This record gives sequence, C-alpha cells and structure tokens, in this order.
Amino acid sequence: QVHLVESGGGLVQAGGSLRLSCAASGRIFSTNSMGWYRQAPGKQRELVATITSSGSTNYKDSVKGRFTISRDNAKNMVYLQMNSLKPEDTAVYYCTYQTDYLEHAYWGQGTQVTVSS
Repeated sequence: QVHLVESGGGLVQAGGSLRLSCAASGRIFSTNSMGWYRQAPGKQRELVATITSSGSTNYKDSVKGRFTISRDNAKNMVYLQMNSLKPEDTAVYYCTYQTDYLEHAYWGQGTQVTVSS
C-alpha cells in the first residue's frame, strides 16, 4: 500500500501563489509517476500536472507557465508551485501515485485551494 499526505492548501487572492506538498510512504518503487489532480464543486476531477521518476512532466494547458511540478525522489515528495492563481483554480487538489508494479493508482485525502477575486 501507498499512503499520500498533502499539505499547503489555503486561501489566497487572485494573482497570489501557493505551494502544495505531498509526502508518499509505503510501497514506493523507484519507477513511478506522481502528480496532482483537482476537483472543483460540481465538476469532474481533472489532471493538473504529473511528473515521472525520471523527471518528465505533463501539464494541463490552462496551468502551463503558471504552475510547476517538481519532486524529490530521495524524500518521496512531490510539489506543486502555483503562481498567478486565478479564481478558476479553486478546487480540492489531490496527490496521486502510480507505478506499473502496483494494480492501481493511490490518492491522497486532498487539500483545499481557494482563490478569491
């Protein structure tokens, strides 16, 4: 099993910044992908950004240039630096971990990000 704990959410004004962190523990394999999804009220969960253990990244188009995903493999941590936040970024942000060695992806409990206009 894999346990994910997110932190760093909160309330920020439009144009501000937040940094989310996610700590992974348990059955961590060296080859994996970690990332961030978000879910706004009444909407489906959507991918925000992912990063592989080798450092390859993928971003949702609307966050490119504003958000940066990074990771520390030695600490099993993944981060999401969010700049120039917009009210439409308001959502619960979930950390995720997946690897070919386990049957399914794992999710954290989520952290609320609220951007006021």
